[in-house]
Amino acid sequence: MSFLRVGDVEVATYVVDPPLDIRLAPRPYLHPVRTLGGTVVTDELCFDHPWHLGASVTLADVNGWNFWGGRTYVRDEGYTWLDDHGSIRHDSWQPDPGGLTETLLWRDGDSRTQLTEHRRIAAAPALGGWELSFRYALTAPPTREVSLGSPATNGRTGGAGYGGFFWRCPGGRAVADQPHGSTASAVTLTVDDRYALTFRGLADDDRWFIRTDDYIGVCAALAWEKPLIIPAGETLTRDLTVLIRDL
Repeated sequence: MSFLRVGDVEVATYVVDPPLDIRLAPRPYLHPVRTLGGTVVTDELCFDHPWHLGASVTLADVNGWNFWGGRTYVRDEGYTWLDDHGSIRHDSWQPDPGGLTETLLWRDGDSRTQLTEHRRIAAAPALGGWELSFRYALTAPPTREVSLGSPATNGRTGGAGYGGFFWRCPGGRAVADQPHGSTASAVTLTVDDRYALTFRGLADDDRWFIRTDDYIGVCAALAWEKPLIIPAGETLTRDLTVLIRDL
């Protein structure tokens, strides 16, 4: 594990290599993430969706492989258990005195690398709290393109375009200041009148996937209505920030 601090306060734990069942799509993730006052604002291994892991980068369809975890949405069949899960594995650290910088490999169930990721995570003080910066860059192999998809791109209706940077909160009463599917520059989630999370960083055709009823979560979704293609050898980059405040 690695840790993020703001001054002398430990605000987040980074779980680098979780020993999880392949059906949960093992991957590095942040949990617990805390406010400066100590309130935990992420959840993991949730009873309703055990593949929800704190704050992570995760996709339901990468060239037909499930890096999200759980059942796969199959067109005209619905959610189905398939032997199609991949995992995201830490490969190496790069020197970074101000944060955590690493290379990760997105490996499918046949141990082939579907994507190479370069990631940087950092924490800094901000007005009213602290801010998490989360940058990730996904590079396709030099010889083939990579298609990123979601349940929505595979036929599910109802705005199920999730996949990308995803944040799962603990249970509670939550209110979002933007609707599900919004393209606003920022979305703020207020939970139990105890803390607020403000997410920023949409790019291109990304949308905010927002849940406040069945569970509380926000995703900066990459493939909302149609697959997102990364051409061979090219890189898709996203820069997200989350302002974390006690109320």
